[in-house]
Amino acid sequence: MVLDWISPAERVQALPPYVFARLDELKARAREQGLDLIDLGMGNPDGSTPQPVIDSAIKALQNPANHGYPPFEGTGSFRQTITDWYYRRYTVKLDPDGEALPLLGSKEGLSHLALAYLNPGDLVLVPSPAYPAHFRGPLIAGAQVYGIPLSAENDWLIDLSQIPDEVADSAKMLYFNYPNNPTGATAPREFFEEIVAFARRHSILLVHDLCYAELAFDGYQPTSLLEIEGAKEIGVEFHTLSKTYNMAGWRVGFVVGNRHVIQGLRTLKTNLDYGIFSALQCAAETALELPEVYLEQVQQRYSRRRDFLIEGLGRLGWTVRKPLATMYLWVECPPGMGSTDFALTVLQQTGVVVTPGNAFGKGGEGYVRVSLIAECDRLQTALDRLEAAGIRYE
Repeated sequence: MVLDWISPAERVQALPPYVFARLDELKARAREQGLDLIDLGMGNPDGSTPQPVIDSAIKALQNPANHGYPPFEGTGSFRQTITDWYYRRYTVKLDPDGEALPLLGSKEGLSHLALAYLNPGDLVLVPSPAYPAHFRGPLIAGAQVYGIPLSAENDWLIDLSQIPDEVADSAKMLYFNYPNNPTGATAPREFFEEIVAFARRHSILLVHDLCYAELAFDGYQPTSLLEIEGAKEIGVEFHTLSKTYNMAGWRVGFVVGNRHVIQGLRTLKTNLDYGIFSALQCAAETALELPEVYLEQVQQRYSRRRDFLIEGLGRLGWTVRKPLATMYLWVECPPGMGSTDFALTVLQQTGVVVTPGNAFGKGGEGYVRVSLIAECDRLQTALDRLEAAGIRYE
């Protein structure tokens, strides 16, 4: 029975369709038609979670003490592990009792931060293209989103000089993300210094999404916002265990940085959830303490796939920029084709799933994002299907 007199709130009706939900529908329909899908759409890592993490979870499950409500702010042990990890990686000292908060994945925290700090009508600066939670969270909060256009000509870096002073002075928050999803772009340390100075000058809260901190290649080491002097006074940084540790379904992430901002997010979350299951927090500690050899294996896996797919696409006419980080390739659509049309054509003619770039905002039009979440033999099959269907860049 349809209750036509009950309608969703305006905040829900105003949201654009979530492309990954739509892709799931299209994939289900394609499977019903018997297509063998090669899904390179979502950033959903293939393979198993590391065995030591699984063993840690099993052991924690067998402890009855872990089966009650967890502390709202996460276990003290996990928070200490987070801050220890930050010090090892970036020589950044953080107080586990106020400057670190575990989350049900970084997407949850990024969206809830908007609810915690934005009033209807507040202005938020968000690059375009961007990870959808960076603009959808503010939209749900009723904020106005000012899109900062990114371009290939500027290596997909935010050009702060293009933001009018009157806009910057009115803005309350700026979301950004390097290494970048969806473009794979990276930012030099000098950029982080510039954006901290910009935010301090205009009294803007910086929200940095560092979920690809460890998926870096060819000797590149991503910068943490919190490495920059003064950043903790005006910023927070989000991280997730989903990508590096093949824990996407476990829903474990965290935010670190300004304790007052984190306290505001914690206050909101105490009214919405009870935090992460304690047994999963024990397993997450094990993940963050894995030896460097594990990380090296992950980096080698993704860099091998990156090089393989770039070379294969090159034979089909594409020139694809080689990213120094993330698990994605940002691939230009053939001339005359938009993002949605190209992604649908590829899906229908080859069974290969890619994400249309416009899912990440208007700035992503003309591109698709390809996730490196299959081994090279499967990637070769995808390339063979493209070639057989006559799909090329020309």
